[in-house]
Formats: sequence, C-alpha cells, structure tokens
Amino acid sequence: MPQHVWQDVDVVTAMRDGDFGSALARVRRLASLRQEEMARVTGLSQPFLSALESGSRRLTHYDKIVTVLERLGVPEHALPRLFASKAPGSAEAHRPLPASVHEPALLEPWESPLDVARRLNGTISSNTDPATLSLLTQQVGAIVDRYEADGPHKLGPRTVDLRHFIQTLLEGRQPPRQRTELFRLAAKASGLLSYMAVNAGHEANAEAYSTEALQLALEIDDSELAMWIFGTRSLGAYYAGRYDQALEWADAGLAIDRCNAQAIRLLANGRARALGKLGDATGARRAIAEAEDLSSEYRLPDGLTPCISFAPYSIPRTLANAATAHVALGNTQEVMQYAEQVDELVEQSDSAWSRALVRLDVATALLVGPQPDVEHAMTLGMQALAAGGGPPIRSVVQRAGELHTTAAAWQELPAVRDYAEALRSWHKAPLTRAVSDSAKMAVASDSRNGRAPSAAHLRHQRVSPRTAAGPG
Repeated sequence: MPQHVWQDVDVVTAMRDGDFGSALARVRRLASLRQEEMARVTGLSQPFLSALESGSRRLTHYDKIVTVLERLGVPEHALPRLFASKAPGSAEAHRPLPASVHEPALLEPWESPLDVARRLNGTISSNTDPATLSLLTQQVGAIVDRYEADGPHKLGPRTVDLRHFIQTLLEGRQPPRQRTELFRLAAKASGLLSYMAVNAGHEANAEAYSTEALQLALEIDDSELAMWIFGTRSLGAYYAGRYDQALEWADAGLAIDRCNAQAIRLLANGRARALGKLGDATGARRAIAEAEDLSSEYRLPDGLTPCISFAPYSIPRTLANAATAHVALGNTQEVMQYAEQVDELVEQSDSAWSRALVRLDVATALLVGPQPDVEHAMTLGMQALAAGGGPPIRSVVQRAGELHTTAAAWQELPAVRDYAEALRSWHKAPLTRAVSDSAKMAVASDSRNGRAPSAAHLRHQRVSPRTAAGPG
C-alpha cells in the first residue's frame, strides 16, 4: 500500500477501532483500487469484501484478521487495539501477530512506480469517449430539429431520458475536456426541458430546469449558452404574464455580452416583446432596431430558425418577434410590414406553429387598427387554428385566445361566432385543454398584478361594432 494511506486519520482510527469495513473501504479509495483488486491484495473474496465495506458482514476470525493486516503491511501505529493490549502471560499473547508488530515498517517518502502508474490511470480514465459525446450531441440536435413537428409532450420524455443518461456519465470519472463537454450537454438538455415546460404551460418545471441549466453553463463559463438560458427564462415570464420579470431576465442575459449574436434573441424575443406588453413603444422600437443592427454584423442562419434552436436568431425569426411586439402596442401598420417581410419564408417553413403565430398576430392587428377588418381577421384566425392543429404549445393557445377576446366587441357577427365555435372545438383536445388551463392562469395572474391594459386593448374598445362591420 502507498505509505500515505497509513497517515490518513480516518484509516488509522477505523483500524485501531477494529472497524475493518470502513478501514478497508477508505484504504481502497486512497489507493485507487477496485474491489476486485483489493480482494486480491487482502486475500478476501470480492463478495465478502463488498459485504464488509457495506457493513452487512464483519471480520471477526483472528487468523483472517492477521492475514489481512500482514498482506496490507499495516504499520504498528495503525494496528487494531486488540493487538496492542495483550498481557504477556495471556493465551492471546502467544498467538501470531502481524509482521508489522515484530518488524516496524520503515516509512519511506517515495511511492512505488506501480503506485504512480495506478494513480495516473485512475486520474485520466473515463467512463465515456469521443464517440459517445458525438452521439449525445447529435441527439440534442435531433430534438431541436424535430421539436416543431413533435412538440413538447412527445419529445419531453425523450429529452428527460437523455438528461438522465448524461447525469449517469457525470457521476463517473472523465478528463477535464470530456467533463466540460458533458456539462455543456447536460446544460443544453436541461435548457431544452425548460423551453418545453414553458410551451407546455408548466411554469414551476420550467424555472427548475432553467436554474439547473444556468448553473451548469456558468460552471464551464459558457456565456453563449447562459445567454440562451436567460432568453428562455424571459420567455417563460412573458407567457406567465410577468412582463417586468421577462424584461429583467432579458437584461440579465444582455449584461453578459450585448454584442454576442445571442443578444439578438434577447432583444427581439425578450426585451422588445416585454416592453410592448408594458406599453413602452419607444423602448420596444429601440430594442428591435438594436436587434436588426446586431443581425447585420453576423452571418446568421438562413430561413426561419427553429424556435428552440441554440443558434442565433435568423433575420426572419427576429422580424416575426418584432411584429408580435407591435401587436401589443396596437401598431397595425408595423405589424403588417414585418409580417409581409417574413410571410413567404413562414409559408415555406416546416413550422406549423410559426405560420399560426404570424397569422394570429396579423389577425389581432387587423382588429385594433383604425379601420378594423373583422372578416379578414377571423379568416386568418381560422387558418391559424388549422395551421396549429398539431401538438399544441402555450404561445399558440394563448394568442388564439387573445384574438377571441379582442374580437368580443363584434361577437354578434357570424365570422366571430364561427371562430369562437372553432376555438371551443380546438380546446376540447386533451393536450390543448391542459395548455389552455395554464394560459388562463397566466392571464389571471396578469390581471391580479395590476397590469395596465395594452394599447391594443384600449384602441379596440374605442371602435364600435357598426364601424367595424363596414369593410367586411
């Protein structure tokens, strides 16, 4: 055994007390030995050693104790007290003692080459490998790619399994670079689960996962990933109706690096939309302008990036969020301009959610403009329900409900009644109903928090049903 083992206070105390299970377990860990190796050294069987270490068996046979002590080379100062208390004339005094009692071990400051080699092997050994890390990275990418087709309720369990497997690896041993990559993968998996929980309406789960993800990202100094997580936290607060908190989370992410490409999402999806809900038109416009300026400095992904992607926002995704910010402000013209810029890409994308959300934004804008077009708005609303007919997410459910609320002033019109009926039928699906209930809770929370009504809400109240019916 390496000599430093016998200088360990816990080892000496356990040995002196005859607590061989604790002593052998501590010796084995300090010497970086597996149970099989320790069993060969001591002469005990591996099952017996395992039971001894767990406390379910005891080592009481005198000759076995002597054999173990001799094979380990236990020095005199660490011998059990039962060997140190033999009276000269007693029968026990004539029994053979461990060799270390007769010949005190000479403590050398050096370790054997084998001890050094064993320690080095234990230090750099790993329970994972580059191929495993590559496969896990691919799994994260596959979940992102499939998210808008399969939704949180289908991909959530798969992502939980992925996170559990990564945790199993983390509980083992890896060299620093591999461990850093496992931390990154764990943070991404928890971040994905946080985003899914937001979309599914599970606010407490979203907060728990985002807290875990952020701590993991900060441990490895991954600032881009930390910014993405702050963006997801802002998203969760936004759909919970806590717009001040959404703004704070977005600003916390921007404080990390306002020039990073991840800041585009924080500005457009986080800051601009929250300021829109808070009625700060100037602040919302500034955030959108800053996001657009920052977008021009980077080579961004083409087309409409997946909403859950870890990549920076593409320009179409940024413009779609700008439209949403202006919906809350009641700026119909700006909503229409942004929607026209992204319409073709949205229609060509595989994202049914994006098509539904853009249509719902335009529909709401049509109702709050100076000349409300109720018929067109309800047609777009019906199209949105059809486009979002796949796995439901909170944003689609919430905005579909907001359109219905905004259209209440014209509830006697057939188009509005048809949309209301279609919405009720859509809500009957179990998953949609579950997400809808969480959205209602958020709206109730928003009203209890004393939020001022949005500009859009105030404007539609000033328009009479008769005026609105004209263009239809």
